Amino acid sequence: GCTPRKCGRGVTDAVITREEAEKIRRIAERGLSLGGSDGGASILDLHSGALSLGKHFVNLYRYFGDKIQDIFTEEDFALYRDVRQRIQQRIAQTFGISAASLYLTKPTFFSRINSTGAKTTHDEYWHPHIDKVTYGSFDYTSLLYLSDYTEDFGGGRFVFMDAGSNKTIEPRAGRVSFFTSGSENLHRVEKVHWGTRYAVTISFTCNPDHGIGDPVLK
Repeated sequence: GCTPRKCGRGVTDAVITREEAEKIRRIAERGLSLGGSDGGASILDLHSGALSLGKHFVNLYRYFGDKIQDIFTEEDFALYRDVRQRIQQRIAQTFGISAASLYLTKPTFFSRINSTGAKTTHDEYWHPHIDKVTYGSFDYTSLLYLSDYTEDFGGGRFVFMDAGSNKTIEPRAGRVSFFTSGSENLHRVEKVHWGTRYAVTISFTCNPDHGIGDPVLK
């Protein structure tokens, strides 16, 4: 009841408002201000606590301990949960499946990309890939964009690499792109040339064994 009967993709500006996207971007900005990659791509995973720091990752919750309560609020996590649920509903509706048969899966993470050169392979975000190959548990992938193409950054568009032609999505705050995670949706992200691109990847599995709970303020 969950595996897609049809493979596909969708884009909507009608699920998350710009104001909500801006609030979520502020969560990302506060979290990523604690660390950040030496290269151009930084990751913050509120579920596992993974945070880019220099050339490595640290566990946000262990590394900063009680200070986390000064950075994030319960409202931040409630908004994140609400947005996740709305995206899940939209995916279910689009693909004709039950939202209850979808489970949040890991990794679910914020990304901040700027034009700084890559220092490690983790910084090389621009390579073409298939999510199901990269992250075995993914059945449906969604991206919520938190900043605007050409206003906040240049480059950084999302490109589906279809046979014979590419389909390109221009990020804007509040826009959600979602797709089945298999080989039908080979994709890449263009290099960011200037500015800063924020997004959050929220993905779902059909297998409850690979499901995770929503992030909670530890």
